Amino acid sequence: MSSESTEVWTGWYRDRHGAEAIVITADGDRVATRVRGIEYTGASFAALTTAEGAEPLTNCVLEWDLPLPVVTGTTSQQATLACLLTLGERADLSLTLHYGGTAFEAIVAGGDFEGALARLRGQLPEGSDFGRRLLSATV
Repeated sequence: MSSESTEVWTGWYRDRHGAEAIVITADGDRVATRVRGIEYTGASFAALTTAEGAEPLTNCVLEWDLPLPVVTGTTSQQATLACLLTLGERADLSLTLHYGGTAFEAIVAGGDFEGALARLRGQLPEGSDFGRRLLSATV
């Protein structure tokens, strides 16, 4: 992954064997994380597989936070986007935007990150929008 456009987020991996801290990297084309010493990469969180592509990441929960400023007019205010992805038979994604003392939520089946962001955007106060674009690999 190119370090020039790579974002790094810390989070948690949980499954029936327990939980561990993880680091997630996204560069616009791929997402990657290491779980219990095994590297998983993919074009999206819902498509994470081992380097050989043999084992998908499944039957687990990934949880991470990332900064996401919200802009209203000329004013930018820092917000935090809390992400919870459940990988099982399908990917279920829950996003919670903590902004201005309020929590805005969007829950989608199938792990549709852009769709969940659009739902959050629709809940923001009139004239507000996200202050930056998230990398497309998080879709």
